[in-house]
Amino acid sequence: MPVTARLSRKFYETFGEDVTNELVDLLNSVHTYRGELRELNESNVSRFEGKLAEMNGRWEGRFAAFDAKLEQRLAELKSELIKWMFTFWAPTAIAIIGTAIGVVALLLRR
Repeated sequence: MPVTARLSRKFYETFGEDVTNELVDLLNSVHTYRGELRELNESNVSRFEGKLAEMNGRWEGRFAAFDAKLEQRLAELKSELIKWMFTFWAPTAIAIIGTAIGVVALLLRR
């Protein structure tokens, strides 16, 4: 709904008919441009949201691929860690058991 700008009679008397009419026309055209600007802005926002959704889809695919690679690598590291833990702890457990057997053997000799 267009709004028509009106100015007071004193304004017309001070600045004259021509200048005041130009100002009124300018104010009315600003209101018209404001509507066009709103439409343009809504168009740009919807276009931006479309591009954002498209980019989001691409990034989701990349993150899914990265996540799969990361899970695979973590599984490999876990199995390797278990292997190394057994390699280091098995001799230690054997040494402790051997020491316990030796202590028990010494205590039973008496």
